[in-house]
Amino acid sequence: MRHTISVLVENKFGVLTRVAGLFSGRGYNIDTLNVAPTEDPTASRMTIVTRGDDATLEQIIKQLNKLPEALEVTDFREGEFVDRELVLVKVGVDSKTRADVMQITDIFRAKIVDVQSKSLTVEITGTEDKVTKFLDLMRSYGIRELTRTGKVALARN
Repeated sequence: MRHTISVLVENKFGVLTRVAGLFSGRGYNIDTLNVAPTEDPTASRMTIVTRGDDATLEQIIKQLNKLPEALEVTDFREGEFVDRELVLVKVGVDSKTRADVMQITDIFRAKIVDVQSKSLTVEITGTEDKVTKFLDLMRSYGIRELTRTGKVALARN
Protein backbone atom coordinates (compact mmCIF):
# COMPACT_ATOMS: atom_id res chain seq x y z
CA MET A 1 0.00 0.00 0.00
CA ARG A 2 1.30 3.48 -0.89
CA HIS A 3 1.54 6.15 1.77
CA THR A 4 2.20 9.88 1.54
CA ILE A 5 4.07 11.35 4.50
CA SER A 6 4.74 15.03 5.11
CA VAL A 7 7.67 15.93 7.34
CA LEU A 8 8.32 19.49 8.44
CA VAL A 9 12.01 19.68 9.33
CA GLU A 10 14.51 22.27 10.47
CA ASN A 11 16.31 23.71 7.48
CA LYS A 12 19.76 22.46 8.46
CA PHE A 13 22.69 20.78 6.78
CA GLY A 14 22.45 16.95 6.78
CA VAL A 15 18.72 16.57 7.52
CA LEU A 16 17.96 15.05 4.12
CA THR A 17 20.79 12.55 4.60
CA ARG A 18 19.44 11.57 8.01
CA VAL A 19 15.91 11.01 6.70
CA ALA A 20 17.12 9.01 3.69
CA GLY A 21 19.43 7.02 5.97
CA LEU A 22 16.52 6.22 8.27
CA PHE A 23 14.68 4.64 5.35
CA SER A 24 17.62 2.78 3.82
CA GLY A 25 18.96 1.60 7.17
CA ARG A 26 15.70 -0.20 7.87
CA GLY A 27 15.19 -1.51 4.35
CA TYR A 28 12.31 0.82 3.46
CA ASN A 29 12.11 2.19 -0.05
CA ILE A 30 11.26 5.78 -0.99
CA ASP A 31 9.14 5.93 -4.17
CA THR A 32 9.31 9.73 -4.42
CA LEU A 33 10.91 12.42 -2.31
CA ASN A 34 10.43 16.15 -2.63
CA VAL A 35 12.10 18.71 -0.38
CA ALA A 36 11.63 22.46 -0.51
CA PRO A 37 11.66 25.51 1.77
CA THR A 38 8.42 26.69 3.36
CA GLU A 39 7.15 30.17 4.12
CA ASP A 40 9.41 29.97 7.19
CA PRO A 41 13.08 30.15 6.08
CA THR A 42 14.13 28.00 9.06
CA ALA A 43 11.97 25.04 7.96
CA SER A 44 11.60 22.79 4.92
CA ARG A 45 8.85 20.39 4.00
CA MET A 46 9.60 16.87 2.81
CA THR A 47 6.91 14.94 1.01
CA ILE A 48 7.75 11.25 0.97
CA VAL A 49 5.84 8.53 -0.85
CA THR A 50 6.62 5.02 0.32
CA ARG A 51 5.08 1.54 0.29
CA GLY A 52 4.31 -0.77 3.16
CA ASP A 53 1.65 -2.22 5.39
CA ASP A 54 0.26 -0.39 8.42
CA ALA A 55 2.90 -1.86 10.76
CA THR A 56 5.72 -0.66 8.48
CA LEU A 57 4.16 2.80 8.21
CA GLU A 58 3.80 3.00 11.98
CA GLN A 59 7.52 2.20 12.38
CA ILE A 60 8.48 4.83 9.80
CA ILE A 61 6.38 7.49 11.56
CA LYS A 62 7.87 6.61 14.95
CA GLN A 63 11.43 6.79 13.59
CA LEU A 64 10.79 10.11 11.84
CA ASN A 65 9.33 11.58 15.04
CA LYS A 66 12.54 10.61 16.89
CA LEU A 67 14.70 12.78 14.63
CA PRO A 68 15.62 15.95 16.54
CA GLU A 69 15.23 18.05 13.37
CA ALA A 70 11.68 16.79 12.69
CA LEU A 71 9.19 19.46 13.72
CA GLU A 72 6.02 17.72 12.53
CA VAL A 73 5.28 14.36 10.88
CA THR A 74 1.94 13.77 9.15
CA ASP A 75 0.72 10.57 7.54
CA PHE A 76 -1.79 11.70 4.93
CA ARG A 77 -4.82 9.45 4.56
CA GLU A 78 -6.83 9.31 1.32
CA GLY A 79 -8.92 12.45 0.82
CA GLU A 80 -7.20 14.39 3.61
CA PHE A 81 -4.73 16.17 1.36
CA VAL A 82 -4.24 17.98 -1.92
CA ASP A 83 -1.35 16.71 -4.03
CA ARG A 84 0.32 17.65 -7.28
CA GLU A 85 3.30 16.63 -9.35
CA LEU A 86 5.21 18.58 -11.99
CA VAL A 87 6.63 16.81 -15.03
CA LEU A 88 8.73 18.05 -17.92
CA VAL A 89 8.66 15.67 -20.89
CA LYS A 90 10.40 15.98 -24.24
CA VAL A 91 8.33 14.27 -26.94
CA GLY A 92 9.58 13.42 -30.41
CA VAL A 93 7.46 14.94 -33.18
CA ASP A 94 7.51 15.38 -36.93
CA SER A 95 5.29 17.37 -39.26
CA LYS A 96 2.59 14.67 -39.07
CA THR A 97 2.48 14.21 -35.29
CA ARG A 98 3.14 17.74 -34.01
CA ALA A 99 -0.54 18.78 -34.18
CA ASP A 100 -1.66 15.60 -32.38
CA VAL A 101 0.76 16.15 -29.51
CA MET A 102 -0.29 19.79 -29.27
CA GLN A 103 -3.97 18.81 -29.15
CA ILE A 104 -3.43 16.22 -26.39
CA THR A 105 -1.36 18.77 -24.48
CA ASP A 106 -4.25 21.23 -24.70
CA ILE A 107 -6.81 18.65 -23.57
CA PHE A 108 -4.75 17.90 -20.46
CA ARG A 109 -4.26 21.63 -19.78
CA ALA A 110 -0.51 21.17 -20.05
CA LYS A 111 1.88 23.76 -21.51
CA ILE A 112 4.38 23.54 -24.31
CA VAL A 113 7.48 25.23 -22.92
CA ASP A 114 9.97 24.57 -25.72
CA VAL A 115 9.59 23.93 -29.45
CA GLN A 116 12.31 22.39 -31.60
CA SER A 117 12.14 20.99 -35.13
CA LYS A 118 11.98 17.37 -33.92
CA SER A 119 10.63 17.70 -30.38
CA LEU A 120 8.25 19.51 -28.06
CA THR A 121 8.91 19.92 -24.34
CA VAL A 122 5.72 19.84 -22.32
CA GLU A 123 5.10 20.88 -18.72
CA ILE A 124 2.21 19.13 -17.01
CA THR A 125 1.04 19.58 -13.45
CA GLY A 126 -1.59 17.52 -11.70
CA THR A 127 -2.37 14.44 -9.72
CA GLU A 128 -0.32 11.32 -10.24
CA ASP A 129 -3.20 9.72 -12.17
CA LYS A 130 -3.50 12.66 -14.57
CA VAL A 131 0.24 12.76 -15.18
CA THR A 132 0.40 8.99 -15.75
CA LYS A 133 -2.45 9.08 -18.28
CA PHE A 134 -0.77 11.92 -20.16
CA LEU A 135 2.58 10.11 -20.24
CA ASP A 136 0.91 6.91 -21.45
CA LEU A 137 -0.46 8.84 -24.44
CA MET A 138 2.91 10.50 -25.11
CA ARG A 139 4.75 7.15 -25.19
CA SER A 140 3.23 6.37 -28.58
CA TYR A 141 4.93 9.50 -29.98
CA GLY A 142 8.25 8.74 -28.35
CA ILE A 143 9.38 10.18 -25.04
CA ARG A 144 12.97 11.37 -25.43
CA GLU A 145 13.53 12.72 -21.94
CA LEU A 146 11.50 12.96 -18.79
CA THR A 147 11.87 14.44 -15.32
CA ARG A 148 9.37 14.40 -12.45
CA THR A 149 9.35 16.36 -9.22
CA GLY A 150 7.64 13.67 -7.21
CA LYS A 151 4.49 14.36 -5.26
CA VAL A 152 4.04 17.48 -3.16
CA ALA A 153 1.12 17.57 -0.74
CA LEU A 154 -0.61 19.74 1.85
CA ALA A 155 -3.36 18.89 4.31
CA ARG A 156 -6.85 20.05 3.44
CA ASN A 157 -7.70 21.31 6.94
